[in-house]
Amino acid sequence: MTRLVGLSGSLRKASFNTALLRAAVGLTPDGVEIVEASIHGIPLYDGDLEAEHGVPEAATRLKDLVAEADGVVLFTPEYNNSIPGPFKNAIDWMTRPASDIPRVFGGKPFAITGASPGNFGTVLSQEAWLPVMRTLGTRPWFGAKLMVSKAGSAFEDGRLVDTATEKKLADFIAGFAAFVAEGKR
Repeated sequence: MTRLVGLSGSLRKASFNTALLRAAVGLTPDGVEIVEASIHGIPLYDGDLEAEHGVPEAATRLKDLVAEADGVVLFTPEYNNSIPGPFKNAIDWMTRPASDIPRVFGGKPFAITGASPGNFGTVLSQEAWLPVMRTLGTRPWFGAKLMVSKAGSAFEDGRLVDTATEKKLADFIAGFAAFVAEGKR
């Protein structure tokens, strides 16, 4: 069984990216599981907070979930043509202490996708994640890109209703799962 973590980078209840993640969970090929994860409950990074209280429990749980997974899919919104602050903040907390970076991220396969109400999907956010993924020592998957643009028409009541997007998402997840499984051999 290939175990992937799907991590939505949005805090909104009606998030297109969380809806995309949930659709992906239902489109996994045989032998693949996607565990839905969230950045909820992770406070803003503050070195003084870390020194006084350590890494927050929500960040520690997420770190352990990612460390135990075979691969990770980031479902990223795009805010002002870049990475959403809360999402980057969660990843920053996951790098604490720095000695944990190899355990959590080192060589881990990562894929990046996302949905946006705009015309360009999340192309700039996805590109902005690449230096972060490189710095953390991940193994990014470049086998396909999936940027859901005009997401308001692809989703209804939190469900993916656009069949073309559904097919692309299924292919994206299958391709990434194959990449992850190949690396496990």
